[in-house]
Amino acid sequence: MAKENETSSLTPLRATRFAVSSIVLCAVFLSPGPGFAQSTQSSISSGTSGYSSASGSQSYSGSSNAQQSFPAGNGAVDGSDIANPSNDELISGTPSNSGQQAGTSTTTGATNQDPSDETTGSILDEEIRRLNTREPAVDDRRAPRKLEETLSAQETAGIHVGTFVLRPSVTQSINTETTKDGSTKETRAFLETDAYATLTSDWALHQLLITSQGTWQQNISGSGEEQPAFDIDGDLRLDLPDDTVAHIKGGYRFYREDTDDPDAIADAEQQSDVQEFSAGASVERDFGILRGTAALDLTRTIYSDAVLSNGTRVSLSDRNQTSGTLRTRVGYELSPALIPFIEASIGTTVYDETRDSAGFARSGDSYGVIAGVEIDLGEKLKGEVGLGYETATFDDSRLDSIDTATVDANLLWSPLRGTDVRFDLSTSIQPSTTAGQSGYISHVLTTAITHQLRDNLQATVLGGVTLRDYPSGGSSDETVYTASGGLTWNINRYLDFTSTLGYELTTRDVGADSQQWRAGVGLKLKR
Repeated sequence: MAKENETSSLTPLRATRFAVSSIVLCAVFLSPGPGFAQSTQSSISSGTSGYSSASGSQSYSGSSNAQQSFPAGNGAVDGSDIANPSNDELISGTPSNSGQQAGTSTTTGATNQDPSDETTGSILDEEIRRLNTREPAVDDRRAPRKLEETLSAQETAGIHVGTFVLRPSVTQSINTETTKDGSTKETRAFLETDAYATLTSDWALHQLLITSQGTWQQNISGSGEEQPAFDIDGDLRLDLPDDTVAHIKGGYRFYREDTDDPDAIADAEQQSDVQEFSAGASVERDFGILRGTAALDLTRTIYSDAVLSNGTRVSLSDRNQTSGTLRTRVGYELSPALIPFIEASIGTTVYDETRDSAGFARSGDSYGVIAGVEIDLGEKLKGEVGLGYETATFDDSRLDSIDTATVDANLLWSPLRGTDVRFDLSTSIQPSTTAGQSGYISHVLTTAITHQLRDNLQATVLGGVTLRDYPSGGSSDETVYTASGGLTWNINRYLDFTSTLGYELTTRDVGADSQQWRAGVGLKLKR
């Protein structure tokens, strides 16, 4: 029996298929990048009869860009230049073009395709893929550094009273005062107690602020008139819809008329005690670039009797009066830092007695207009400046009307850190009690400079000039100069040591000048 020929189970067809499959697998696993895989898939989908490594090959320019085209995670062929990639490559995650485009498929008959984000890993956050993060630019805007709060500027915690916070303080000082009026000289030493308190609401909407301060003096040696005073003011702010804010105000003031006041009684042992009751309301509305304000203020003034050196009492009830002023303001916002405005006011004054003790009817009306600008440059400069005109008329035909140009300003300037300068200038028409005199024009200029010498030591310098001008003559014009300085040492948040030194000079066109010196030290307790 003939022996059958032995044949291999691997037929030529099977051998061909095995070889092709091996080549394809090797090409897939050993391909240098995703571009090769994409071109290979393109060749398969196009129906090519055979598989060839040439159909999916890529051509490289031979430059180093070709080698640094692929991150290490994607099977880089040569990692010699991976340590120094270009900036564009780090940002985009794709190779840069130099000469030929490295890493681009060159399959014949196939369209070039860029690698997808899923293939290259570009979906990762840019900062994660970077070998080193960017340095910020030198001129990058950063949040302003919060200034360290000094002991002088620290606010006490206060006392919580329901939905309010009460912050009281009491200063007890011992002082000496020397007054010289012509040839008369008086010296006294006295104790002074100054109390100050604020009561502020802690509401989510609206706000009520009540401020009060008082001064009580007690002579312990020498002679001189004591000067008690008390003030209390309340301001209720209502936050209304449509960028509207309303204020309702009320206050009370008590003080003793100063001996240097033009209306004071000459040679009086005790001048008149003056009480002022005030009330007012205002509405502010923002109309975009326009801002409007309307306000009404009422004041009631009552004078007590003055006491002469011989004990005689002089009634001053003919000076009791009630006054009201209505004013409106319109501002145009050139910018948040600069708002020009124009303001008009009309007022009236009615005395309880139709005629005073000299037989003059002093009730009358006043009118005024002012144009100016509001300034807000942040911490450096803020306030307003205005120029205007004011006139006052009287019911008595024997009293001449008073007309004057007005200059008003209040500015807060901080030339450098820890230093604040406050500047105030005002012009007003004041009534007179002198027979035949309508009144006088008062020009007041005051400045206050505070400087932080140390974290717990603050210096204050005050200065001022007051000019009293009688336009109709018959009375002596006066000029008052004031200057004072003081130091405040913050022992801790709740206790301060204070010291003051002041001087006042009053000059008169007719009559003797007067001077006053004052010095004192004290302790201030805060809560």
